[in-house]
Amino acid sequence: MTINQIFVFLENKYGKLNEVLGVLAKEQIRIIAATVADTTEFGILRLIVSNPQQAFRILKENQISANLTEVLTICTDSAAGSFARTLSYFTQAGINIEYMYCFSVTAKSILVIRTNNYEAAREVIRRQNLDCVSESNLMNL
Repeated sequence: MTINQIFVFLENKYGKLNEVLGVLAKEQIRIIAATVADTTEFGILRLIVSNPQQAFRILKENQISANLTEVLTICTDSAAGSFARTLSYFTQAGINIEYMYCFSVTAKSILVIRTNNYEAAREVIRRQNLDCVSESNLMNL
């Protein structure tokens, strides 16, 4: 139910994002989803990629500050209200969502969710019969 996400700290300097993306491109790592959050001193790049273990190794070899983190990937339709309905299941169970981002493929949307309680989140997913996407299935989107 969880997949690996690459988490990269970026200096807030010209060209740093392009540097990271260039390293991955050179190694033929496909980026499936990405989001950047920034502060005044640094940015946080979160990536769902075709081969997270290889991407992590490559980034480290290039002295790029990266980590692997677990996230949930839940498939939902892209109709209005779908995200709210899906997230309400977690709220009703008292599960905190640390962050979320999404991407769409045809009529489906994939919610990427980081929580502080994966055990309880897995129970919500099971109870609500939510459709999760595995790392191997992400490659077929």
